[in-house]
Amino acid sequence: MSNKIKVGIVGGAGYTGGELLRILVNHPNVEIAFVNSNSNAGNYIYDVHTDLIGDTNLKFTSELSQDIDVLFLCVGHGDAKKFLEANPINDNIKIIDLSHDFRLGKASTIENKAFVYGLPELNRDKIRSAQNIANPGCFATCLQLALLPLAKAGLLNKEVHISATTGSTGAGQSLSSTSHFSWRNNNLSVYKAFSHQHLKEIGESIHQLQPTFAEEINFVPYRGDFTRGIIASIYTESDLSQEDLENLYEQYYAGHEFTHVSKKNIDLKQVVNTNKCLVHVEKHGNKILILSIIDNLLKGASGQAVQNMNLMFGLDERAGLRLKAAAF
Repeated sequence: MSNKIKVGIVGGAGYTGGELLRILVNHPNVEIAFVNSNSNAGNYIYDVHTDLIGDTNLKFTSELSQDIDVLFLCVGHGDAKKFLEANPINDNIKIIDLSHDFRLGKASTIENKAFVYGLPELNRDKIRSAQNIANPGCFATCLQLALLPLAKAGLLNKEVHISATTGSTGAGQSLSSTSHFSWRNNNLSVYKAFSHQHLKEIGESIHQLQPTFAEEINFVPYRGDFTRGIIASIYTESDLSQEDLENLYEQYYAGHEFTHVSKKNIDLKQVVNTNKCLVHVEKHGNKILILSIIDNLLKGASGQAVQNMNLMFGLDERAGLRLKAAAF
């Protein structure tokens, strides 16, 4: 075990913590040193994440240890910053934060710790040399992967219109009226129209590739009546032909292990339970339509966090992430 990466997890009882554990208990290069959860200290992990019975006999703990190589923060938005202020972490320990606390440029540093925005398809080389990572948001990941090839080519010159639907796990594990089965089932609703917090992440990434971008990104998010996944449809004006459009996307994602361009229409079940993003592009008159799909808990959260860890430690980017889609 001595040659394995020693991992600590804070906030292991929620959805992202559970997904992280499902990946890491089978990761060939990882030893889980501790899983912190004050509310579940002393309980077996499989008492909370019941599907993990037979996979691990680890217990949750309220203790923290500095004898680790990397710390994952799977805490609520706003709580990662508070945790690091209350619990100084040794500088030799890498940190991967799954909250939104350090994603934006102006908020990406705390004391002497600087965080790199952890979207591998945008910042792979920076991630490899980073000490700390701000893991992107789920909608932000799905929508950026639809738009980055256009931004890289300087071709986002008109307003962008987005409709995207997320599963109920996107709201987190805490109970709320909009995640209750009786409300969510057989139902659709719009929320945070034109004002979703992930728009700021998307804007910063687009400006990183296309500094001249000055158009509106019009985003209408939907709550879906399913558990996991995000499907987004995006359209904007463009003179690109269908062939040029496909070539642009295929060239941008060549060499990226988890984002793939499909020439056929795509559906959500192709990516659920995987770390993949699938993108499909179509030309319609003077407009282009881009479809993008991810699993919000994997490529949109914990899977991408492990992908970032693999890059930071020089591992095969796919280690622990060769996951099978649910399909049926």
